[in-house]
Amino acid sequence: MDQISKTDPAAADNTGHNISFKEAVRVWARIAALSFGGPAGQIAVMHRILVEEKRWIGEHRFLHALNYCMLLPGPEAQQLAIYVGWLLHRTMGGLVAGVLFILPGFLSILALSFVYVIYGEVGVVEGLFFGLKAAVLAVVLQAVLRIGGRVLKNPATVAIAMAAFVAIFVYGVPFPVIILAAGLVGYVGGRSGSSWFRLGGGHGSGTNATVPDADTALGDRLPEHARPNLAWSLRISGVLLALWLVPVAALVIIFGQDNVFSQIAVFFSQMAVVTFGGAYAVLGYVAQEAVQNFGWLEPGEMLDGLGMAETTPGPLIMVVQFVGFLAAYREAAGLHPLAAATFGAILTTWVTFVPCFLWIFLGAPFIERLRENVALTGAMTAITAAVVGVIMNLAIWFSIHALFGEVTTWRGLGTEIELPVFHTLDPVALALTAAAVIAVFGFKVGMIKVLLACALMGAALFA
Repeated sequence: MDQISKTDPAAADNTGHNISFKEAVRVWARIAALSFGGPAGQIAVMHRILVEEKRWIGEHRFLHALNYCMLLPGPEAQQLAIYVGWLLHRTMGGLVAGVLFILPGFLSILALSFVYVIYGEVGVVEGLFFGLKAAVLAVVLQAVLRIGGRVLKNPATVAIAMAAFVAIFVYGVPFPVIILAAGLVGYVGGRSGSSWFRLGGGHGSGTNATVPDADTALGDRLPEHARPNLAWSLRISGVLLALWLVPVAALVIIFGQDNVFSQIAVFFSQMAVVTFGGAYAVLGYVAQEAVQNFGWLEPGEMLDGLGMAETTPGPLIMVVQFVGFLAAYREAAGLHPLAAATFGAILTTWVTFVPCFLWIFLGAPFIERLRENVALTGAMTAITAAVVGVIMNLAIWFSIHALFGEVTTWRGLGTEIELPVFHTLDPVALALTAAAVIAVFGFKVGMIKVLLACALMGAALFA
């Protein structure tokens, strides 16, 4: 860490504010503990604390950073924390903010994963996860409507969403290919000047209050260390790139490509560069590969992992930690299953989140150029539209596997489509799902309350 800090060109300069690093650590720990509710809720918490309560940064600077983070692969809420932490306290500030943002979720999901594999067959525990699955379906549907309402505002974005859904649901086109194709379409559309490819909205802060940059601790000036410096960006990026890819290469060289740890490292490293549009979008891709290709877990277990991530603080993409945990627990040879699983969880988290620091430290000083680039804005608009179609596929996939005991495959016209066997419908699962949907959409009950209520009802039924 000291070596990284020394690469900061302004390490000896005053940051221009009186916010102590110790106080910042306490605030980032508080934000991490409150970071429930997916990216919208997490960004709202950061806005309330950093902008409204502490007045460390202003409204314009906060939204400017958020717009940049939304252009990147990975969880935008965590990347926003890294960005603001770096803006306030240079390299070490970004590192601390980013690590603290994921630490509570990592520890919580690790503990729940141990419970899952040790006590998963106990009636009450099995019932808890049964109930969580029902609530998760309602939450995924809510994500479809929330993101769709933000971006599907013209024929072009609607067409991209529909094409993405057909591509992944009917033809099984890989998620990265869909994202690249949508990005290319949006890039061309943005360069043409079309108003259909202008990204609108974003995750709301949940408030109408506006805090001017000039009235905050950081002020409206650009800190010296935040000015573009290609040499610093390349040095810090080189360190982070090595921290990310050297362990991956070492595992492949030492254990071979077929080893489960090598597969985890390579697969989730690939995922880290295509996770545009948030966790819900990439979950379809992860589920497809982890369940159908690698055989690491069952479809219902993917829902269990998502339920864990929904009820714990931190980015929703932390669900991949559970996938890596189960993969290593079942596939690693020569190690105690729990030791292998723990290493699998750590490895998955490492290769998933180290790139987030890389994207921020490499590009943050150059965001002024990026913000006004209409072609990149068009690409992001199209990618977000495609994400809506991918999430709809995820919702259908989850519904089929959560509500029905058996699934069949229809083949024809060069396609393979999973269809439920209707007489295997689970009426209890259907009732719980219906209750969750009514609570979320009819009575506007908060996500955490719905998840906990469904989990308790499931436990009571199994008990």
